[in-house]
Amino acid sequence: MNGAHDCGGMHGLGPIGAEAHEPVFHTEWERRVFALAQTAPLSCSIDKDRHTCENRPPAEYLSLSYYEIWMSMLEKLLVEAGVISAEELAAGRSLEENDKSIVPVSPDEAAQAAFIRNAYDRTPAAPALFAPGQKIITRIIHPHGHTRLPRYARGRQGTITTVHGCHPFPDSNATDKGEDPKWLYAVVFEAHELWGNDGHGSDEVSLDLWEPYLVPVDTSAPERRS
Repeated sequence: MNGAHDCGGMHGLGPIGAEAHEPVFHTEWERRVFALAQTAPLSCSIDKDRHTCENRPPAEYLSLSYYEIWMSMLEKLLVEAGVISAEELAAGRSLEENDKSIVPVSPDEAAQAAFIRNAYDRTPAAPALFAPGQKIITRIIHPHGHTRLPRYARGRQGTITTVHGCHPFPDSNATDKGEDPKWLYAVVFEAHELWGNDGHGSDEVSLDLWEPYLVPVDTSAPERRS
C-alpha cells in the first residue's frame, strides 16, 4: 500500500541516522515485545504481520518507535484472534478466573522460537516467465493493501539476476486471501534508472520482486515512466 512505511522510504524525511554501536534492544520492554512476537498464539503470516504494522495513519506510524509498532500490531492481532479481549487489553490483565487455556512460555522456549526459520518455498503452478539476464519493467500500481514493490521502483527497467523459486504472494497473503504462490526474482536496477541524474553511475539496487509486478520490456511500453 502507499503509506509512510513504504519499502524504499519517503522523500522529504531526510537521511537515516545510523546509531553508532546500536544495541539489539534499547530497553527491557523491547526485548519482551520481541519475545511475544515470536511466541504469541497466532496463526498469522509474516505478510499479515507487516500489513497490520503499516495499516495506520502516517502521522501515527511516524510517531511510534520500531517496537511500539510491533506492540501495536500484537495488540490488534491478539484481540482479533480472540486470545485476549479489548477489555483485558485496557485493564492490562486477564479478566478470566483460573484461565488455563494459554500455557505460559518459558524464557528458554522464547529464545528457541527466535531462531526458528520457516520455509517459504512452494510448488509452482506454471513455469517461470522470466530468466536471468532478461530485461523487465515493473508495473505502476497503487494498491490499497500490502505490497512489496516500492514506489520508487515502479515503472522502471531492470534486469533479472536470480530466480529464487516460488513463494507466497504478499499482496494476497497479507489480507487472508490465500498464499497464491508466485515466482520470485532478484532484479537489479541501475541508480540513474531509479533517480535520474541524482543516481551515481556505478551504483545499483537489487530488489526481490514477485512475478505479477513485472512485464517484459518488449510488451511494457504503457508501464514506462519517465
